[in-house]
Amino acid sequence: MSNTFNVTLPSGATWTPTFVTSLAQEKCIGCGRCFKVCSRGVLELVGLNADGDYVRVDDEDDEDDEYEKKVMTIAHQELCIGCTACAKICPKKCYTHAPAAV
Repeated sequence: MSNTFNVTLPSGATWTPTFVTSLAQEKCIGCGRCFKVCSRGVLELVGLNADGDYVRVDDEDDEDDEYEKKVMTIAHQELCIGCTACAKICPKKCYTHAPAAV
């Protein structure tokens, strides 16, 4: 059995941070709420074309015909601090989190 990383809060309570492990892109609607709430730069909004390939989304020159829809991706998983804000705000429940094993 592996131990998980826990934090003792000022109240004395123990909190186990859970870090983002996956994002169900088939459920993602590309609303960007999770991107806005993540203060760590973990996420990136990209376009998904008909072939299932990622296409860079340029806010200044948004060519809608390059991609079918926008989806969120986990661009920098290593920056996640385990707050689960992305999962809490996601209207489609796309995120999966897990505690870190130590």
